[in-house]
Amino acid sequence: MTVTRFAPSPNGSLHLGHALSAIIGHDLAAARGGRFLLRIEDIDGARSRSELAEEFRADLRWLGLAFDE
Repeated sequence: MTVTRFAPSPNGSLHLGHALSAIIGHDLAAARGGRFLLRIEDIDGARSRSELAEEFRADLRWLGLAFDE
């Protein structure tokens, strides 16, 4: 089973490069019957903003990308 993930850091809004990465990961997993995971990389505590995690989820939904976890 193919498992892909999108792992942005919550220190700023998503941009076009993030969108492309998420779309490729999502579509690859879907084409192979796999799973697409969202992992919020909040290891940079000084710059991380917790409210961005929900913004990321909303942006992915807006793009039509469903994630498994």
